[in-house]
Amino acid sequence: MKVLHLNVGAETGGGMIHILQLLKNFKKADMTLGLFEKGMLFDQASRAGIKIELFKQKSRLDLSIIPKIIQYIEENQIDIVHTHGPRANIFGYLLKRKQSNYKWIITLHSNPHLDFMGRGYKGYIFTKLHLWSLKKPDHYLAISDRFKELLLDKNISPHHITTIYNGIDFSDSVKNATLTRAAFEVQDSDFVIIMVARLDPVKGHIDVFHALLHLLNKYTHIKLFLIGDGVLDDELKEKAKSMGLQSHVIFLGYIEDVPPLYRLGDLFLLSSYSESFPLVLLEAAKEKLPVITTDVGGVKELIPNDRYGWIVPVKNRDKLQQAIEEAIILKEKQMLHLKGSALYNRAATFFTVERFRDSVYDCYKKIMS
Repeated sequence: MKVLHLNVGAETGGGMIHILQLLKNFKKADMTLGLFEKGMLFDQASRAGIKIELFKQKSRLDLSIIPKIIQYIEENQIDIVHTHGPRANIFGYLLKRKQSNYKWIITLHSNPHLDFMGRGYKGYIFTKLHLWSLKKPDHYLAISDRFKELLLDKNISPHHITTIYNGIDFSDSVKNATLTRAAFEVQDSDFVIIMVARLDPVKGHIDVFHALLHLLNKYTHIKLFLIGDGVLDDELKEKAKSMGLQSHVIFLGYIEDVPPLYRLGDLFLLSSYSESFPLVLLEAAKEKLPVITTDVGGVKELIPNDRYGWIVPVKNRDKLQQAIEEAIILKEKQMLHLKGSALYNRAATFFTVERFRDSVYDCYKKIMS
């Protein structure tokens, strides 16, 4: 079985990790990663020994790569084209119109209605194109049951949808484990919150700032590490300054090797308005870091009750503030680590990379038969 995965190549977050975890050491099928541009995903995949084919675009709307991809599909007798991300999905439809002698699968990594949130008229157009293209694949992989419901609402047959949860490798060790809080001028007594998310409207950073502002009236030792970059970089830095949070919010920018930073935190926080099944939560779980997350995607599969962490409603600043305060109190009682340990045990049992890969391969076999 030969599978060509297509992605733009600009991924730096959960989408990138998902693709890398799936393709790395996948021995049950002949997998190739087709990219439209060089970037972090290209570099990471190269280092991981993943087979790459670069269909280089001159611009985002460069359609000249379509005949090149079709030629590759025909010459290499590709059985399945598996697309990841809005732009790749749109190109997947254009490819299918030209050459249909293969099965086309997409993985729905995010809510398509929110992928281009805050991008103006261009975002509106790309959203419409993406939603239109989503009606055409042969099969869909939904990263959570919530995303499966989203596809069902678009009148897509349940027989064409498979829910497959993300997984990561719990066996490999964290590098640079000697990193210390002192390197960031943070005290051991501080309560450190870790956020790993691109600086984008859909990630909800503003809600966290407002919750933090109220908490600082009582807990002055809170530090928030923001890991990631994005379109809101300057705006969020200015917002933190105007709210008087500049000494409590530490912007670290994009960091390639994030896991060592988890070990510096007391708590991991996800405040997104939309996710599928956030890989960052699994990474935090791997380091036994307790988590607070908004109620997005499939997070309830990982955190079925409050023994394993906190789930708060999207955009609810009061509940977010309450959860953070509960975490601070648990740390004072030396009980916060219990949630991190429980989360680790659940994640390492049900959300391994082996389960993830086997589920995808089983889906491939099903649609080929």
